[in-house]
Amino acid sequence: MTIFLRRLFSDSLLTILANLIILSNLFDLPLLIHIVITLLLIFFFSYFNIRPQLKKKGQQRRRLDILEGGYELILASSMCFVATLILNGVVSRLSSAELTALTYILNGLLATICLGILLLNGLVRIFTTSTQTGITLRLLLILLWWVPLINLFLLRKLCGIAAKEYAYETTKHQRNANRAAEKICQTQYPILLVHGIFFRDWKAFNYWGRIPKELIANGATIFYGKQQSTAAVPISAAEIRDSILQVIEETGAEKVNIIAHSKGGIDSRYAISKLGMANYVASLTTINTPHFGCNYARKLMAKLPDKAIQSVGGQYEKLFTKLGDTEPDFMSGLVDLTDHACAELNKIAPDVTGVLYQSVGSRMTSATSAAFPLNLGYLIIKPMAGENDGLVSTSAMVWGNYLGLLTSKGKQGISHGDMIDLTRKNIDGFDVCEFYVDLVAQLKNKGY
Repeated sequence: MTIFLRRLFSDSLLTILANLIILSNLFDLPLLIHIVITLLLIFFFSYFNIRPQLKKKGQQRRRLDILEGGYELILASSMCFVATLILNGVVSRLSSAELTALTYILNGLLATICLGILLLNGLVRIFTTSTQTGITLRLLLILLWWVPLINLFLLRKLCGIAAKEYAYETTKHQRNANRAAEKICQTQYPILLVHGIFFRDWKAFNYWGRIPKELIANGATIFYGKQQSTAAVPISAAEIRDSILQVIEETGAEKVNIIAHSKGGIDSRYAISKLGMANYVASLTTINTPHFGCNYARKLMAKLPDKAIQSVGGQYEKLFTKLGDTEPDFMSGLVDLTDHACAELNKIAPDVTGVLYQSVGSRMTSATSAAFPLNLGYLIIKPMAGENDGLVSTSAMVWGNYLGLLTSKGKQGISHGDMIDLTRKNIDGFDVCEFYVDLVAQLKNKGY
């Protein structure tokens, strides 16, 4: 707030600078005084507006300071524009001096340049630091900045997003700072995050979005399942088994807590029940896992030509072999997610006494809740199996101790991808990172 007040003060001076030609005609001052005043005003403008005002240490805090500054600069430029119009109106009505049209034209050009620099500075800051401003809005502003009214609407939307992002991130940082000493996510056993189908545990693009960093910031020890993107359940389970044993060897812990998303939950259950991991797993929490399968997947595969499925599968396997998979199996991964396959797995891989099994799910509220392909998935699943998250029906997600069905307060709902922070977008009424912090904190409170 202090910086914003200083910025408003400097921008008030900028407003005078932007109208210096008019003011120079009103007051008979020596040329030297005009030059000194101009240099002072340019200094204030440069110091408070062009140079980012950083308040906190740390890369993330610097990013937020620059983001806040961008929002404030756009707001300040708007205020200065209004002040310029008022000043011009007052001068034209009350001044006894005769001001020519050329004077007003030159004054307008100078004002436009000065306020334009202010506005451009704010836009550049938001464009380069905001994680919530989408590509679409950025492109619209670049292409339509010159269109009256539309540009104002887009600027207002941009500022609204920036203000929300700043408030969200600032609240999160303050919350983490307040509870840092508690280490509420420092569980007895390390956390193993197990991804779902069609993804891998890449370093460059984390499957779990911002979640791991938030958990680590609150004391958690995080590892990853590292299984291939798609394979038959026994193959994926064996790879998860290897990861569990590696974590135990590396940390010296007796067990791990598994948090698994989508097919990863089925793979993890198989590893526990069939591959001897029951003694090494303290808890398994499944997120939007189709424990009872996807009947729509079976029906769609029955209707689609085999050649078409094989062609898509072949292209997928070629791509993911280059991306790190050793033997990707597109068809086996899909088949194991059908309702018939899951029913068979549920018979041969029952829950093991001594392991805490719990599950949670979410649902979309409409096809507009997510982008392709989840929006299409929602429309396909809705008439066949009712409420769903774009890939899995909510009824199939229930397993063990059911922690409930999540949805947001607004119309968006929470999709299959939202539950792992896939798009890194903040959702009104649902803080995905805080959900996982609370989830892990509960494990800690239970002694896991």
